[in-house]
Amino acid sequence: VQLQASGGGLVQAGASLRLSCAASGRTFSSYSMGWFRQAPGKEREFVAAINWRLGSTVYADSVKGRFTISRNNAKKMVYLRMDSLKPEDTADYYCAADQYGNNPRIANEYDSWGPGTQVTVSS
Repeated sequence: VQLQASGGGLVQAGASLRLSCAASGRTFSSYSMGWFRQAPGKEREFVAAINWRLGSTVYADSVKGRFTISRNNAKKMVYLRMDSLKPEDTADYYCAADQYGNNPRIANEYDSWGPGTQVTVSS
């Protein structure tokens, strides 16, 4: 699976953004998908994931209630709706695909990564 994220930008605190991740590959619907982010000088951290089989979702505590992950298998797209953005959400955001989805919070579990899209939230 090849991935390409888009939708980042510069917004003020409290605003919303929707990130999109376009996937290529015939077996997209069988992959669990995740979003991670990496702020300058920090390690990459888990944001959200959606299981391919169950459709269940999981979120980092820091974004729970503000971010929503969703997918459209027919369009081979994954989305991350981000509401009530905070300056601490500033980071490069990456989408990733995991063939098994057993440990969605673990970056090393993911098989494919796309280039990041930058999100900057000003105070």
